[in-house]
Amino acid sequence: MRFTPWATRLVLTLSVTATAFLTGCGSGSGSNSTQVRLLNATRSYPALDLTVNDKTINSKVAYAAVGDYGGVDTSSTASKVLTSDVGTSVSATTPTLNGGSNYTYITYGFAGAIRTTLLQENQAAPDANKASLLVLNLAPDAGALDIYVTTAADCSLTTETALTTNVTGGTGSLGGYQLINSGTFRVCVTGYGKRSDLRLNIPAMTLASASVNTLILTSSEGGVLVNGIGLVQKGAATNFPNTQSRVRTVAALSGGGVVASTINGQTMFSGATSPLISDYVTTSSGMSTLNVSVNGLGISFTPPTLTAGRDTTLLVWGDPSAPRMAVLDDDNRLPTGAAGSGDVKIRVVNALQTSGVGLNVAFGSIASNVASGTASTPNTTSSTTSTQVDLTVPNQALSIYTNSTLSFPTGSVWTFFAVPNTATTASTNLPVPGLAGLPKRERP
Repeated sequence: MRFTPWATRLVLTLSVTATAFLTGCGSGSGSNSTQVRLLNATRSYPALDLTVNDKTINSKVAYAAVGDYGGVDTSSTASKVLTSDVGTSVSATTPTLNGGSNYTYITYGFAGAIRTTLLQENQAAPDANKASLLVLNLAPDAGALDIYVTTAADCSLTTETALTTNVTGGTGSLGGYQLINSGTFRVCVTGYGKRSDLRLNIPAMTLASASVNTLILTSSEGGVLVNGIGLVQKGAATNFPNTQSRVRTVAALSGGGVVASTINGQTMFSGATSPLISDYVTTSSGMSTLNVSVNGLGISFTPPTLTAGRDTTLLVWGDPSAPRMAVLDDDNRLPTGAAGSGDVKIRVVNALQTSGVGLNVAFGSIASNVASGTASTPNTTSSTTSTQVDLTVPNQALSIYTNSTLSFPTGSVWTFFAVPNTATTASTNLPVPGLAGLPKRERP
């Protein structure tokens, strides 16, 4: 087995240990021909083509589908993954291929940061009633992951032992393919070392007797949850999409209004005095059941329809006597190029009844004219160990928040909330009584 990453717009770095295992097995042959195919694991493009040395190998490969094998000359391997509609190249490389073997090109990521990994499929089949399983974490946004294979009825993990643990972005399960019993199992993917931090629940993944399998984990639109695709060596692909969403409440009412909220029966706030941000809860996607009260009185807000794989903020803001709720889409994916560029991603949420909020970082504009009850489009800036941050309403000469020593670590994601504050005196970070800036480091 050989698993080799390559990319055109975002470099994927492997650890020394992972590189040794991923490239250390597999042998070549004397043949000058080998077989290749494409697996489309990016949700940004509904269909992709694969060409090698300008020869079309696969065309119109849909998401979570794999093309048929095509023969190529190992001495001429210039490869491109192209959009099927226009034919624009989204990834290109010239890999080293062994003759007489089989490879699957796995293309994943999002537009602007497309990556392709090369999986060599030459793993020996296990004995009858056994199966081999390799897990590939191609979800760098999600961080390190643990994978549990279980016969349990759900992912309420208590005493289960992980099949593989601490699988970081761009690597495979430690030790390569894991030998387990064949059968149909539940697969639970969690954050590293956190059994309750469920990222993906696959109710039934079938591992046939004497089969070799790969579970490919890719990033969701929200960045924290992951999607799965199962791939049988030299066989078919199976889609395991995430069916969950993450939701939180931000209490941002004037006068210190108290908010209680539940979504699908899960508590976000039991009674939070504004301003305050709840943790995310993970719940089923689709139509939801929402309960919100303000100062003890139930409020009839329209329950949001939750999109699978996404993070959502329910912003409860305005006057407690006439509260409003905004449903905000949270993009918690890491900054494009975070592995090596030193970027930081920042946005602003305006929970004031005053529009026009702006944010400057290192005296450069990150957001401007953010309307009440809305969020700005995330923007990027360079990471710093100490910089000037100013959250203001320029057209009214209001300074909401200022900090001259705020650090922005490489690859972090931030939201600055402009919120009403109950303070009656100004301080360094709250220049105007009644207004506050609430910086929130979303991740990592």
